[in-house]
Amino acid sequence: MKKSGLLGCILLLLLSSCGDGQKSFKIEGSFKGFNQGELYIYGVNGSHKLDTVGVSRGEFTYQAAITEPTTLIVVFPNYSELPVFAEPGISIRMKGDASHLRETEVKGSEINKSMTDFRLRTCNMTPPQVLSEAEKFIHEHPESPISLYLLSRHFIQTAEPDFVKAQELAKGILKAMPNQKQVAVLCKQLESFQMLKVGQRLPVFSAKGMKGESVSSSDLNAKVNVITLWASWNYESINIQNLLMRLQKQHSGDLKVLSISIDGSVKDCQRVVERDSVRWSTICDGSMWETPVLQKVGMTYLPDNIIVDSQGKILARTLNYQDLNNKIEELIK
Repeated sequence: MKKSGLLGCILLLLLSSCGDGQKSFKIEGSFKGFNQGELYIYGVNGSHKLDTVGVSRGEFTYQAAITEPTTLIVVFPNYSELPVFAEPGISIRMKGDASHLRETEVKGSEINKSMTDFRLRTCNMTPPQVLSEAEKFIHEHPESPISLYLLSRHFIQTAEPDFVKAQELAKGILKAMPNQKQVAVLCKQLESFQMLKVGQRLPVFSAKGMKGESVSSSDLNAKVNVITLWASWNYESINIQNLLMRLQKQHSGDLKVLSISIDGSVKDCQRVVERDSVRWSTICDGSMWETPVLQKVGMTYLPDNIIVDSQGKILARTLNYQDLNNKIEELIK
């Protein structure tokens, strides 16, 4: 899978209005071709914890108490995902085919109907056409939480994010919702992300590794240093982890690695780290795309990587397996 199915990116935000009290929100789902299994549901921007929901005979029910409109992400076993716009006191119905998830209908509120209409209208379009439609929607409906979702999905959390265009669109959203502090923060983040290009310096950061050890940008002081983003369920990112293990053995002292995992389960992350005998520090707090370090280094895609020199200068970004191997070998020689 090329991209993280978890679109609970750091840049996805809560809906704009607030409720007066805690009320129940309910999702009922029915999916052809998905007889038994589990799916994940979580809220963006830390608004709701990760929940695992069982599916039996193609159906599931999920219920949660919420106090304000919230964007939820429903993640399927193949790590495809669908956004759901939850509101206190309402119930929605999801109906679809597991082999055609993009055509899933989500009913029960006007905002979910609008998102479904957009998805159905664009599901057979080419990527450039979808991008154009997303930009058009954002321009026409800057006050809609759907616009925030589309902004992240199509302009930020991609293999080649367009931070300049994303900031332009975010400013339009902020103009429509001037009291939304989170949108203002988003604009500032996008401005800083534009500086994280090859040739620029890596921002200063600090965090805790899974063993409780302190981890910081100052630790990346070898000839070649790599920050890699992975998840236990993303095979391409695991392959890159294995590549870096091999290269570090070959170039001991010249190559340092720091890993960030977006696993929702710290236990799953720990299992892979122990299984593969990963010796470098791994950051995994269970917050997925909400992990604070990601906001610092501007990683918005899975798998992802950043190569820096001993002075923190960014030498390369977002390389595939073979290009990463070649670049590291070139820099060490």
